[in-house]
Amino acid sequence: MNFLLSVAFVLCWSSGFIGAKLGAGSASAVTVLMWRFLPLAVVLIVVAALSRTSWRGLTPRDVARQAAIGVLLQSGYLLTVYWAIGLGVSSGTTALTALIDGVQPLVAGALAGPLLRQYVSRGQWLGLCLGVAGVALVTTADATAGTGAAWWAYLVPFLGMFSLVAATFLESRGGSRVAPTVSMTVHCVTSAVVFTALAVATGAARPPAELSFWTAITWLVVLSTFGGYGLYWLILRRSGVTKVNTLMFLMAPVTAVWGALMFGEPFGPQAALGLAVGLVAVVIVHRGGTPSSRVWAKAARGVSVKTQR
Repeated sequence: MNFLLSVAFVLCWSSGFIGAKLGAGSASAVTVLMWRFLPLAVVLIVVAALSRTSWRGLTPRDVARQAAIGVLLQSGYLLTVYWAIGLGVSSGTTALTALIDGVQPLVAGALAGPLLRQYVSRGQWLGLCLGVAGVALVTTADATAGTGAAWWAYLVPFLGMFSLVAATFLESRGGSRVAPTVSMTVHCVTSAVVFTALAVATGAARPPAELSFWTAITWLVVLSTFGGYGLYWLILRRSGVTKVNTLMFLMAPVTAVWGALMFGEPFGPQAALGLAVGLVAVVIVHRGGTPSSRVWAKAARGVSVKTQR
C-alpha cells in the first residue's frame, strides 16, 4: 500500500511541473495560479457547507494555522516554480533546481531530529547524500544543455525549498489534527485569495480564451492539487518527514523524462544516471530507518508510543 501511494505521489507531484509548463505558454504565472485555485476554492467551500461534520470543534487558531501552512506550502512554493519556468528553466530542472526537491530532504533530515525528534539513521543519511548526487547529475545536465535561462534563474527555487520545508515542519509540530478535507479547503482558499490579489494588482486576472490554458488548469487541479498535495499530507502522516521528503529526489528525473516526451526537452545519459541514483537513494532511506526513528515518527504523529530505553 505504501509503495503504491509513493508511486502515485511522485507522478501526481511531478505532473505539477508539466502543468505549469503547459499553462506558461498562454498566460502569466499569476494568471495560471489564480484560475487554478479560485474555482477549486469555490467548489471546496460549497462541499464544506454541505458537509459540516469534519469542521466541528475547529477553532480559529486551527484555521489560522492551516492558512499559514497553505501560504507556505502552495503560495510560496508555487510562485518560485512558476517564476523559474517563466525565466526559461526547463520543467525537469525546475523540479529540482537549486534544492527545492534536491537538498530539501537533507534540510528536512537535519532538522527532523532537533525539531521533531524523528532521528535519521546513518543508512538514511547515506541515502540522502546519494539522492543529492543524483539531483546534481540531472541539474548539471540541464544547465549545460543551453535552455536559455540566466544563471541566476537556477537560484530562484531556493525560496520555494525553504517555504515547503517550513510548511512540512509547521504541520508536523503538534497542534490539533484536522481532517484532510478541512486542511485542503483552507489551503486552497488561502491560495485563491493570495493569487487573486496578485493577479488583480498586476492586471493579469483575465484568463485567455485558448483551450490549452483551460487544459492546463484542469490538469493542475485534478492531478497536482488533489493528487499531489493530498498524497503529500497522507504520506507525511503515515511515514514521517524524512521518508516523504526523500521521495522528492524522484521528482526531478521523473519530470525530466516527462518533459522530454511532451516538450522535447533534453534528456541524455547523465539525466538517466541521475534518475537511477535517485531511485537507489529512495530505497536506501526507506529501508534504513531505525526502530527508534520509527518510534519518534509515530510520536510526532500523535500516536502514544513508549520509548525503549
